[in-house]
Amino acid sequence: MSSGPFGVRAVARDGVVAVCVAAALLVAGRPGQRSGTEFEVLGYVLLAAGGLALAAGRRAPVTVLIVTGLCAVGYQAAGFDVPAVAYLFAVYAAVRAGHRTITVVASLTMLAALPLAALASGLHDTGEAFAQARGALELAWLIAAGAAGEALRQAERRADEAERTREETARRRADEERLHIARELHDSLTHQISIIKVQSEAAVHVARKRGEQVPEALLAIREAGREATRELRATLEALRDDGRTPPRGLAHVPELVERARTNGLDATLTVEGQRHDVPAAVDRTAYRIVQESLTNVARHSTAATASVRIDYRPDALAIRVDDDGKATADSVPVPGVGLLGMRERVSALGGRLRAEPRSGGGFTVQAELPVERAS
Repeated sequence: MSSGPFGVRAVARDGVVAVCVAAALLVAGRPGQRSGTEFEVLGYVLLAAGGLALAAGRRAPVTVLIVTGLCAVGYQAAGFDVPAVAYLFAVYAAVRAGHRTITVVASLTMLAALPLAALASGLHDTGEAFAQARGALELAWLIAAGAAGEALRQAERRADEAERTREETARRRADEERLHIARELHDSLTHQISIIKVQSEAAVHVARKRGEQVPEALLAIREAGREATRELRATLEALRDDGRTPPRGLAHVPELVERARTNGLDATLTVEGQRHDVPAAVDRTAYRIVQESLTNVARHSTAATASVRIDYRPDALAIRVDDDGKATADSVPVPGVGLLGMRERVSALGGRLRAEPRSGGGFTVQAELPVERAS
């Protein structure tokens, strides 16, 4: 059950206070000279309405301030000599909400209107001294209610500032931890992976220079070293990211295709539909799908060609990557970590993913990511 400023508990508390104030006003209310007339009924109605209006004080403090003020003037004019208790609560709520200027204006209007209403009803015929004493007392209560509301408002503001300070401190510590992890990864992994990459490329170069056939395992090691280096660099950049470096997305897909061409794969990129902005999560996921698909083509197939197609639709972004590798419709693909990662990313966005052999040979990866566009 929510206990925030507009939670169920807060609303329930406001309701209890409103009922109690209304009951207190009705009990304290005694009609004056106009007893037994229609003004008596009107007075009781205004007493109840003024108290019950406080139930909405948290959501509409200015409206409640005006309503309770009018009710107070109304039941005074009807001959009920009852302090404006509900209005004091409304002053407290309005000042607490930050409406100080309108509260001051409304209160000054109230101080001028209440004596006139009392005189019109025939109350307080005891003289000017009594009226002055009553006005001073009402002013003192209004000041006290406003001061209480302002004190609580300042306390809540300081609490909010303290909470923001704690969040900023936690965020700064998290940034420092990310940098620490980045340094540790760099120290422990980069050197070893670089050695593997350099040694494998050197072995491939020597074998080709001698005219020998390069073993597939050696080529796989070389490609794995290259990909590991790229992924590690991307991971370190993400860990070091301070929010100023944009993440990789659809704008970087041409680089992936060009890199695949450099590695000997005849890769093509086709973009269809009218380009439009997509959410950041969709942008990153689309890039990762193309990246993982092309990586799998290079690692696990004998494909010579691959095609990447991106289709901008009104309500979705469609991605398709096809290759002409050795996969057949009868073969059952073994889902690896990359494929599982793709499925998790697409599912998290409410999209669909198909990754399976094509009927004419080769493999296909198709993804459809929903896009919510601003109208």
